[in-house]
Amino acid sequence: MKLTQLSVFLENKPGNLCQTCRMLADAGINIETMALADTEQFGILRVLVKDWQQAKAVFEKNNVVVKMTEVVAAVVPHKPGGLASILEIIDTAGLNIEYMYGFNFGRADGAVIVFRFENPDKAVDALQAKGIKVIGDDELFA
Repeated sequence: MKLTQLSVFLENKPGNLCQTCRMLADAGINIETMALADTEQFGILRVLVKDWQQAKAVFEKNNVVVKMTEVVAAVVPHKPGGLASILEIIDTAGLNIEYMYGFNFGRADGAVIVFRFENPDKAVDALQAKGIKVIGDDELFA
């Protein structure tokens, strides 16, 4: 129940984000969700796409630095304390969150939070053991 995320390294200058998204669009690749983190000189665009292998090939063909990372996507209940309850499970399991980002995914029962852990398998086991729904490729890209 892990997802493969692409991390694209971009120089922080006007037009680079647009150009990168255009590469995917021109290849017929839809972005399901994304997050952008930046510093003064560069940015990291993190994207989830259905065909990550094709997206990786598109980026490499265009000399864009890209890295694959396993991430875990979990449904967070849409209520006060929903995220806190999941973070408590993660803390109890002794897991460190490297980063996270969220999206709604059209769910009435909550949002989806994408987590990056050092040990994603342990995270999946800990979350599922406590009844937290972990989203896989089949559901995310249905």
